[in-house]
Amino acid sequence: MITLVSVYRGLLLTAVVPRGTRAYVFQRIYVVFLILGTVVGIVVIAYMLYKAYKYRASAHAGDDRDRPSVGEIPTGSGGGRKLFVSFTLSAIIVVSLIAWTYFTLLYVEDPEPVTEGEPLEVRVVGHQFYWEFVYPNGHSSANTLRVPVDRRVELTVTSADVFHNFGVPELRAKADAIPGQETDTWFIAPETGTYQAHCYELCGAGHSYMDGTVRVMERDEYRTWYANTTSSGSGNASASAVGETGVSERVA
Repeated sequence: MITLVSVYRGLLLTAVVPRGTRAYVFQRIYVVFLILGTVVGIVVIAYMLYKAYKYRASAHAGDDRDRPSVGEIPTGSGGGRKLFVSFTLSAIIVVSLIAWTYFTLLYVEDPEPVTEGEPLEVRVVGHQFYWEFVYPNGHSSANTLRVPVDRRVELTVTSADVFHNFGVPELRAKADAIPGQETDTWFIAPETGTYQAHCYELCGAGHSYMDGTVRVMERDEYRTWYANTTSSGSGNASASAVGETGVSERVA
């Protein structure tokens, strides 16, 4: 059965809701709120300055007309029409903004396929104090995640010991690493390069050293690298993590 949400997304949100990488979507949200907030601020301040100038004391010097006393409701307000119009416009703007933001974040939580092929699924396990990345073929590596460019990467994040939080700021990917539980996030790297991953949950004495690297490779280069990996690397993840970062020496 086609739900109301799917119809709404299919007919209207295709043109309204930004699609693409998480970084692009969150940038669009920021720009929309920035522009709308700036416009509202300009209108409110301009109207306030106009009224302050129009009803300044020097402009009504010698005016003997009756003025309302404190607590008296002034006349000539149009029977509340201005107030009704302002509240109506404000409600329309706020409700529209809430709806747009909701469906935009709904896309972030449940994105549609944007590239050919299945998404790359990687399991991320937090340890004190390094990250372990487990690929679909069973191969695991410590502190270095290799992914192909322009392909959706879905991360299943968990922890082997204490609470951690895995995040890649430039790719706008972030998820809690909770012992015994799994959380999900995803990202699409639009270009090759190296990105930094960090732990955003205070997890012990070596928390500040719990960094990782996301290496985005060309698709052919990634396929070649992945074809040469095996599950034998999983047993050396802990040892390689200590060797690469020197965490054990620095927190001892």
